[in-house]
Amino acid sequence: MIRVKPKPEPATFDKKCRQKGLNWLRTHPIYKRPRDYWSQFEPDLRRVFSERCGYCAMWVMKAQVDHFVPIDRSKKQRNDRLAYEWSKYRYGEGVMNQKKSNCKVLDPFEVRDNWFELLLPSLQLVLTARVPAAKRKLAEFTLKRLGLRDGEVVVRCRREWFRLYQTRQLKLEVLKKMAPQIAAAVERDLATGIDWRLSRK
Repeated sequence: MIRVKPKPEPATFDKKCRQKGLNWLRTHPIYKRPRDYWSQFEPDLRRVFSERCGYCAMWVMKAQVDHFVPIDRSKKQRNDRLAYEWSKYRYGEGVMNQKKSNCKVLDPFEVRDNWFELLLPSLQLVLTARVPAAKRKLAEFTLKRLGLRDGEVVVRCRREWFRLYQTRQLKLEVLKKMAPQIAAAVERDLATGIDWRLSRK
């Protein structure tokens, strides 16, 4: 995970999502899941997250509008009105969203710089001493729950981005945009004289 800065809601969000959603809630007292008025704003949310999943911090072709606060009415922690609040949306890859489910995990908007560090060549993600004590337990749970530390799916994706860099098919500047935690690890090692790129033939 990396720091993501929130941005104001789109100009049409109130009319097309919030007001329509709240009206739907008033006219549908019995339901399992609120009507979806939020997916039309997925492109706006994607731009907020620089087209990267807010949890695995890597570029994804298509992620989902993740309701950071659960909206399933069968859950105790539900808050119906929050289904239509821009401030409660996060951009999450489908696998991450499924793993998160209704669990409380670390909010991408709460993460600060250098809370996490990627290790090379294992590609495992670990906490740093910069994580505040009050957030450390939740951060550790988030790594485990979402498979961000060493989960097979996430590591496989990291490995491919790292391979593209190692084989010189991807420049470091591009890696910074697509997989910034890997790029940070590469830069850290370069500063100590370790160059992971394979030799030119």
